[in-house]
Amino acid sequence: MNQVHQLVVAISSRALFDFEDENQLFETEGDQAYMRLQLSRLDVPAKRGVAFPLIKKLMAFNTPDENLVEVVILSRNDPVSGMRVFKSAQAESLDVKRGVFIKGRPPFPYLKPLGATLFLSAKEDDVREALKSGYPAARVYPLSSNDADHHPNEVRIAFDGDAVLFSDEAEIVYLKSKLAGFQQHEKTNALNPLPEGPFKPFLSALNVLQDRSKGSNMKIRTALVTARSAPSHERAIRTLMSWDIHVDEAMFLGGLPKTDYLKEFEPDFFFDDQTGHCEDAAKNIIPTGHVVSGIKNIK
Repeated sequence: MNQVHQLVVAISSRALFDFEDENQLFETEGDQAYMRLQLSRLDVPAKRGVAFPLIKKLMAFNTPDENLVEVVILSRNDPVSGMRVFKSAQAESLDVKRGVFIKGRPPFPYLKPLGATLFLSAKEDDVREALKSGYPAARVYPLSSNDADHHPNEVRIAFDGDAVLFSDEAEIVYLKSKLAGFQQHEKTNALNPLPEGPFKPFLSALNVLQDRSKGSNMKIRTALVTARSAPSHERAIRTLMSWDIHVDEAMFLGGLPKTDYLKEFEPDFFFDDQTGHCEDAAKNIIPTGHVVSGIKNIK
């Protein structure tokens, strides 16, 4: 993974732009009908998709002298449909120069040569394979988009803890031993850092981006939003300290619904491993990514 020079986001066309009508045609009539529709709309810019505000803000860290963030379209689309993706990006003054269009093939093998730091897609199977290959990845909820007009100079990202930033070790303990056993386990292991979860590299990359852009008007604000409560909070905080990375806010909710707190934080994106949390957030127009990993996502 790219850990030195750039934060590289690989993103599907449906995550970046609203192609839901086109996708519905693909599902009902196939790829040829889809391609004809995209070609007929070649000069019609697509509407912004769920991840567009996040991508636009991340790219604002770039300067004429240095590109700290690279965005690459990684899509199952055919190359003809890819033309509309690039034209839509140009219409939005989004400086996306690279794209990989592979017409129905799984895209995850291309994450390695791209040096991807993050992969966002609307297709769950692609996300699963990316996670299995060791890349931070999430299935986006296309209809959870908002305009992200609040905090225009700040990228705000909220992360769940267990099975997202951390491994699913503690979730497995919870399932086996219930709340009392979980709390005792975490209290006993408070000084032992949790193993890394799939999104630890992305949070680390955000910390690096913030450090490398101290003169920029753009800032990054991160939050840990977790069902943990005292005393299990200590292990989570100490784990982040052991990694020498930080979050700006931490919400230990003890099982309370997350959505009201997310509304106050106003994230550009929220990442969680549990479909219930994701669906609730998406219904409330919070841009959401389902991290399809850990014990809760075993098929």
